[in-house]
Amino acid sequence: MQISFEWISTLSNLFIILNIVLAFFILFFERKTASSAWAWILILFFIPILGFILYLLFGKPLRRDRLKRPAAYENDDFEAMVDQQLKEIKSGESAISSLVAEEMKDIVQMNMIRTEAPLSTATDIIIYNDGANKFEALFNDIRQAQNHIHLQYFIMKDDDIGKRLLALLTEKAQQGVKVLFLYDDLGSRSLPKDFFEELNRAGGRAAAFLPAILSSINPRLNHRNHRKLVVVDGKVGYIGGFNVGDEYIGRKKEFGYWRDTHLRVEGEIVHSLQNRFFIDWNQAAAKYPMKYAENYFPKLDNKEGVPMQIVASGPLETHEDIKNGFLKMIHHARESIYLQTPYFIPDKSIMDALKTASLGGVDVQIMIPHMADHMFVHSATLSFVRELLPDGVKVYSYKNGFLHAKTLIVDEKAYTVGSANMDIRSFALNFELNAFVYDVEASRNMADTFFQDKKLSVELTEETFKNQTWLEKGKQDIAKLVSPIL
Repeated sequence: MQISFEWISTLSNLFIILNIVLAFFILFFERKTASSAWAWILILFFIPILGFILYLLFGKPLRRDRLKRPAAYENDDFEAMVDQQLKEIKSGESAISSLVAEEMKDIVQMNMIRTEAPLSTATDIIIYNDGANKFEALFNDIRQAQNHIHLQYFIMKDDDIGKRLLALLTEKAQQGVKVLFLYDDLGSRSLPKDFFEELNRAGGRAAAFLPAILSSINPRLNHRNHRKLVVVDGKVGYIGGFNVGDEYIGRKKEFGYWRDTHLRVEGEIVHSLQNRFFIDWNQAAAKYPMKYAENYFPKLDNKEGVPMQIVASGPLETHEDIKNGFLKMIHHARESIYLQTPYFIPDKSIMDALKTASLGGVDVQIMIPHMADHMFVHSATLSFVRELLPDGVKVYSYKNGFLHAKTLIVDEKAYTVGSANMDIRSFALNFELNAFVYDVEASRNMADTFFQDKKLSVELTEETFKNQTWLEKGKQDIAKLVSPIL
């Protein structure tokens, strides 16, 4: 027993020393926010052994060389478009045809500089809030594909909707259509190893983003590709919050109806989605790199339409680009801000912006899910919305199933929708993709959806939280304390 006790004591001391060393590196060498750094240090010292393991799995920053690939894709036309637009805006010679885009020129310029996102147009935008309708439209577009189909999803399930999609893609590949499917290895971890085998035999290709080591160990749990996009023949594009799984069409009892938001777009903006897919594909699939070809970026006669930008962000960037877009939009608001998000765990800059907007007379309304898919995250969400109530922000809890929509609408003039939640994970840890839309009619259509959802929601007030038990309040306070690493 004496030897066993000494061994345990030695091991414990070793972990304490490792915790101290690790805390030192977190504070002085790693690029983390102060709140995130202190949250990890608290975990390391309160649960020393488990905290050390958790940090190795979730806390280590992503190295840029982990995703470095030889340049295999260059689009001179796309790069020239960005450079020309940026030059015109900076010189004051820009002839932006949209009054809203002109009014929000600072957002447009910031997105161009930081994310190489040109101001493009959509000749048609369809908003999908229902998963069954979204997949019906997507399947119809895939059936009509003649040249290529490019898909990127965080979650792909081996269930009915997943199998139907795979069978359709395999059929198109057999017809000679080029099919590429990029999925996140962690988000799609339930897929069997041979799931894409038939697609590969038909000539299609599937690739995993940051795959696990030895099929089960993945040291990059904290940095995932959360984007969802589809491009068909370079003419039709999809972007939004729906993944591929039966729950997204309301077939899982624990969630009930799944309320999400997705866009189907046509026009020049599809080229921006295509450009992003090429970049992500070449990072994940080094064996099958994509190169520019005119058939992927077909010339369009009609370039009129709704002004939009496709903005990407991720942990390799020095700026939190989508979050900064959110902030810019909030600061532009003079009349209203309507926000929907399944997870509301913002940083101080977002909280301050929403508070000052509300105190300045802007009608700020936030909608979150009534049910929780992650209990601890939902508790943190409640703690943050509770903090906003004294400053006049209105908060609604959606009760008709699960709310997964990620939208921000400002003054019913502009909105953003995509994969990014209003939380620190989407701001700094995941690879995200959002559309920024600058148009009154399109924004009013999105706002109409928000108003319809309000009819299916209950308002949360200060009295709501006063009536909660001490246990509920305590859980929320603890969740908020560690929210920077959720």
